[in-house]
Amino acid sequence: MSSVIQSKEDRINLRLKRNSKALLERAASFEGKTVSKFILSSALERAEKTIQEHEVMSLNAHDSDVFFNALAEPIRFNNKLKIAFEEHERRVSSK
Repeated sequence: MSSVIQSKEDRINLRLKRNSKALLERAASFEGKTVSKFILSSALERAEKTIQEHEVMSLNAHDSDVFFNALAEPIRFNNKLKIAFEEHERRVSSK
């Protein structure tokens, strides 16, 4: 059985007010964590939530039906899109 050991090489430093540090220390102690582990776990949790809010789209049943029905419809090019494709073909060469 092989074990992979990952070393911690990157670092983030921050400056904060004394009362902010005391608040973090107090919260970390309630969870039995070091301040570093508390900050890291809190920040990672928030980062995952932020990423999900920006990358995941939730639709209700009606909006979902509208979206998937639009995908199922045949593609209809309007004149502006046709002109854009023609311009692209004229300007861009594929090799």
